[in-house]
Amino acid sequence: MLTTYPRDRFSYSSPFTRPPLKLPGKGRMIVWSVVNIEEWEITRPMARQLSIAPQGQSAIPDMPNWTWYEYGMRVGFWRLMRALKKAKVTPTMSLNARVCETYPEATAAARDAGWEFMAHSYVQMPIQQIADRQPEIMQQSIDILQKFTGKFPSGWLGPGRGQMFDTLDHVAKAGFTWFGDWVLDDQPIWVKTAHGPVLSIPYSAEINDITMMVSHHHESDVLLGRTKDAFDRLYLESKESTRILAIGVHPYVTGQAHRIKYFEQLYAYINKHPGVVHWTGQQIYDWYVKQVPKPN
Repeated sequence: MLTTYPRDRFSYSSPFTRPPLKLPGKGRMIVWSVVNIEEWEITRPMARQLSIAPQGQSAIPDMPNWTWYEYGMRVGFWRLMRALKKAKVTPTMSLNARVCETYPEATAAARDAGWEFMAHSYVQMPIQQIADRQPEIMQQSIDILQKFTGKFPSGWLGPGRGQMFDTLDHVAKAGFTWFGDWVLDDQPIWVKTAHGPVLSIPYSAEINDITMMVSHHHESDVLLGRTKDAFDRLYLESKESTRILAIGVHPYVTGQAHRIKYFEQLYAYINKHPGVVHWTGQQIYDWYVKQVPKPN
């Protein structure tokens, strides 16, 4: 492609004038649950900071924040798994591939429970720091996940949802058919790349525990209240045309003892509504490509 700015990759349309999207049977709305599992290398600055070091200086090694993350892998992950099993939800797991090597018990449990594995780079670090190695990192992630699960990972989520202008060209060339980095719609859209179209499945920047709890420092119950409000509006609009609600969580945030009950209450609320389907990214892709065929 000669131009790589995002708007050059897709067309604009109002969600209220598009041809309506319909789910099979009595289906109405899609909930896409994404559990983000990361690998924070102790020899690098931490991906996020809950505990601020004295004088605001980044510390290496950063034990306070690394152990916060480690709590998520040792405890929070298992709380999320229990809650999702109780809600009868099979989530997508956005996964730094190295986690298969460092936390094999957790990733094996997710695999055996049927969770979808979505490639999320090798370790959690800004895409800008590996800009010239994107094809290599993507292939490394594919190889590890495919060996661990026996399946090719069809979807990609950049670390921190980050992209370079050419990232989607590499995504398509690597064989991914969909990605979750963008938060610009409530429905999927086809996106042009140098190697053919890929599907953007809408993620959420605001229905996300990092935004609510880590960036904006909200009280724990905001996870429930805000997501219910978003669900109610999308459920209403889905009467005309199917919408997708993405719920993004992290074990070291939502898996905390003071937050998990709101996560459980959220899914109990959602599951009271008829016509809601809990789908993985690949299920969304398979449905959408029949509704809006892949462009030539």
